[in-house]
Amino acid sequence: QVQLVESGGGLVQPGGSLRLSCATSGTSLSIYVMGWYRQAPGKQRELVARITNGGSTNYADSVKGRFTISRNNAKNTVYLQMNSLKSADTAVYYCNAEFGIRNYWGQGTQVTVDS
Repeated sequence: QVQLVESGGGLVQPGGSLRLSCATSGTSLSIYVMGWYRQAPGKQRELVARITNGGSTNYADSVKGRFTISRNNAKNTVYLQMNSLKSADTAVYYCNAEFGIRNYWGQGTQVTVDS
């Protein structure tokens, strides 16, 4: 059974940093396109960043230059380094693994940016 478990969320002040992790089990991470999505209250879930199994990345315009997605296939883990956080980044962040018709989600981790 494939499982994705996010960690690293929490409360941070504006301008601060957090590093999210997504640990996978039940499969090899290396074949998947991995993504981080987020959903703020009353809003639709949106893509934050994606990384292919070849290491190519793309980001939402709102996070470019502030967030960095990376992956460690040997550890079956994908990361999201978030810097210069803003209140608008407050949301539940979800990890996603995609391979063909296979699509898996984690349970989410809350990120709150507030002074």
